[in-house]
Amino acid sequence: MTTVDTRYAIRVGRAGDADDLAALQASTQLQPVTGGESHPGIAAWVYDLMDGHPSVTPDDFLVVEDVATGRPAASLVGLRQDWFLAGVRLPVGQVELVATAPEHRGRRLTEMLFAALHDRYRADGVTLQMIEGIPYFYRRLGYDYALADDGAPSVPATSLTVGSGDGLTVRAATVADADALAAIDRRLTAEPVLSCPRDPNVWRYEIAGRRDADISRNAVAVLVDGAAVCGYLVHSVQLYGAGELVLHAAACERPGDWARAAPAMSAYLGEIGRRYAASTGQPFTLLRRRLNPQHPLVRLGPPGVPKRQRGWYLRATDPAVLLAHLAPVLRARWNAAGLRWPATSMTIDTYGRAARLEFTDGELTAVTAGRRSPNPAVDPGIDAAVPPGALLQLALGYRTLPEVLATWPDCVPREHRTEQFLTAAFPPVDARLWPRV
Repeated sequence: MTTVDTRYAIRVGRAGDADDLAALQASTQLQPVTGGESHPGIAAWVYDLMDGHPSVTPDDFLVVEDVATGRPAASLVGLRQDWFLAGVRLPVGQVELVATAPEHRGRRLTEMLFAALHDRYRADGVTLQMIEGIPYFYRRLGYDYALADDGAPSVPATSLTVGSGDGLTVRAATVADADALAAIDRRLTAEPVLSCPRDPNVWRYEIAGRRDADISRNAVAVLVDGAAVCGYLVHSVQLYGAGELVLHAAACERPGDWARAAPAMSAYLGEIGRRYAASTGQPFTLLRRRLNPQHPLVRLGPPGVPKRQRGWYLRATDPAVLLAHLAPVLRARWNAAGLRWPATSMTIDTYGRAARLEFTDGELTAVTAGRRSPNPAVDPGIDAAVPPGALLQLALGYRTLPEVLATWPDCVPREHRTEQFLTAAFPPVDARLWPRV
């Protein structure tokens, strides 16, 4: 336990906190939806995270305790997971359920919680932190918008009609499909995309492990060829808003199957939306696809209504650690482009921390922390000055260097050769992310 002032102390969660944390979160989250009432879906989510989740335990929660009462005044939870970029593992902590009880607000408890979380992740080697949340707010805590979590056009329900999958069909998943689903995810990690794979235990949990009321519960369907599972869909268990079905993820084991899979998947989603509408009496109006606009299902599925991308906040624990994880990818990209760095090192400064990329005979061999410069944009010993948010966008393939240079005046490559190397190092990447919650 860490005392933050005479009234509050920060500690890790305990199994006995379940009732208090469920009550705290349910009474503060999504209050415009409930009209000020406790949200049962939030409470069920907390209970699921505290007991039975395959990758979360009570001590993944951080709690600000009111010392006088011993009761939680604020809390959050970090959900650890591994993302993969072109075969390279990136340890990630997704931050969820950030809340402060109304009577304790205005005391910077959220800031205290995040400082403690960042210290924990730095010690544990968690490279990236991610959160969805209030526009602009988390910038104050060192986060930047560095990924889009959707952007695909939404499809009117009338466009989701009967389609032929040319031998491929879609059905609801069962726990017996978990091994096949995990195998599809493993294969996806080797592709040049950004993904968040699930193992069989996590797939079983997604299919049948959550409480029915859990707001984060989704439905899983599988694409089958005869009896073999060769793809999947993940969609909402109800219609939202004015009749929207939400699609969170879609995958095919064989990329060549997408032309056949897209009609079968789209028809299945239309059927599900109409089934939900019939059971609730509300109209089914729209399929909202939380997919990248370049996703194969979007390119090959029915056209829709364009929409603006929403963003995920991200934060790198340390730019040198992030680039060290990505060193195999950077090396492969430079080799493929026929580029060899003429010096023994390249220093990238992020206006606070620096990464030193070391080269032998022109090939990247290591990444370590570099010398920090007080003025990196004009320091001749710095090869590139890159704001931390820009580096995140580049590293995750959300923006290319020309796009960053067009919008970030303080992104300054030292010379043309550096610009050429960074352009080759950071191409656009298709994000096929469905983070674990």
